Amino acid sequence: MAAANMEKRVIVVGTRQSALALTQTGQVIDELKRISEKHGFDYTFEIKKIVTKGDRILDVTLSKVGGKGLFVKEIEQALVDGVIDLAVHSMKDMPFELPEGLINGAIPKRVDPRDCLVMRDGSSLDDLPVGARIGTSSLRRSCQLKHARPDLKLESIRGNIDSRIRKLETEGFDAVVLAAAGLTRMGWQDQISASIPVDVCLPAVGQGALGIECRENDKQIRQLLAYYNDTETELTVRAERSFLGALNGGCQVPIGAYCVISDADQGNKVERQLVMTGMVGSPDGATMLKEVMQGTNPEQLGRDVAAALIARGADRILAEIGG
Repeated sequence: MAAANMEKRVIVVGTRQSALALTQTGQVIDELKRISEKHGFDYTFEIKKIVTKGDRILDVTLSKVGGKGLFVKEIEQALVDGVIDLAVHSMKDMPFELPEGLINGAIPKRVDPRDCLVMRDGSSLDDLPVGARIGTSSLRRSCQLKHARPDLKLESIRGNIDSRIRKLETEGFDAVVLAAAGLTRMGWQDQISASIPVDVCLPAVGQGALGIECRENDKQIRQLLAYYNDTETELTVRAERSFLGALNGGCQVPIGAYCVISDADQGNKVERQLVMTGMVGSPDGATMLKEVMQGTNPEQLGRDVAAALIARGADRILAEIGG
């Protein structure tokens, strides 16, 4: 059915300027063009590149830069100011609290949420030699890998995907840890030596999903994005983000969460359940707190998992590292 509103409009899409950000933004625009044509919107799209604080500071680990929204604040300000009409973010970069007047207009279908290893040799975590040097900028990844393999030497590494992969050779790492989703979106799946199981390394909140942010009062954009939203991904990511908000955490602290949908057989009917695992760990990997719970309300589930972890001391761990 064609949309009633046929007004012409140029929609300006804000994004970071990394190769991955531009690639995934291009993929989003391609899908929005398809939706526009299908539903009778007369929209064209253009990209506006925006440099964020996280992009400018590359010589310091993320956990030491401090603050939340390192990769989104400048883009969100452009959205508030009307310089852009929507923004494409990696959901794992988005803080729980959005600026007043902004919303997540769509959460498209998630791709592989796992972390992965790009290795010199081998095809699994177990193949890494004792004392192997592993590059990652993420406390979440390093604490879980240290917990699984205390012998590993986790070292800070920053930069775009391609520059981090190059450091295998230039800086002598045995492996680097990356999000499988980023490599998948770039078409570089063949670079993945091993996917890390979620029971070994729980993903970041929203990892593998995109957040398409817009102004709450922009009815045209919200109508367009409603066609792009994936309901199952939205529900699971809402649970994970509720968990993040309850712990007042950011993307640079050792917090992980992963929610899936499970259909439970209740006799004469099948009930859809959200099943979520949440994790808080100490940076050295010595303490690893995990909880698995299920429910039907995503926000409540996220808060419940967070409360269970807080009861076991997660708040103290986060307070010690400024989380």
